[in-house]
Amino acid sequence: MTIKVGDRLPAGTLWEFIEEETPGCSIGPNTVDVEKSAAGKKIVIFGLPGAFTPTCSAKHVPSYVQLAEQLKAKGVDEIWCLSVNDAFVMGAWARDEGTKGKVRMFGDGSAEYTRKLGLELDLIARGMGVRMQRFSALVEDGVVKTLNIEGPGKYEVSDAQTMLGQV
Repeated sequence: MTIKVGDRLPAGTLWEFIEEETPGCSIGPNTVDVEKSAAGKKIVIFGLPGAFTPTCSAKHVPSYVQLAEQLKAKGVDEIWCLSVNDAFVMGAWARDEGTKGKVRMFGDGSAEYTRKLGLELDLIARGMGVRMQRFSALVEDGVVKTLNIEGPGKYEVSDAQTMLGQV
């Protein structure tokens, strides 16, 4: 069943690649407990099919990088990007897209969390396996306040400009 407005984010783990060691975060892939990380925060989450893919790299991630400060000025604590890729790929993509300090890039390599959200996208026939549907959501203290799920092959409602109007 697909997550909907009013639902709590499901419990689960995502992976984030850390390049600089900080207290509690070692260099390399680190696990992130979704419930703990979302608690008490206003978070914009957007999900997409895959790192380094055309629309995701040319439009989706850049829209959030460009509008990160405006979203944060409206009270957003963090911006999360989710994709069915491993943490190493998400880390390389983060460097390529210049997301540091703006967008946290989380990998869901086995699509386990994607399935919990009910947002899996079957691209097996296209050689890409199970991926994540393109979406965006505003989450406050773990509860979904707005949810924008794109139709197949679309990029119309999950961009940062749309989210800016919903925060």
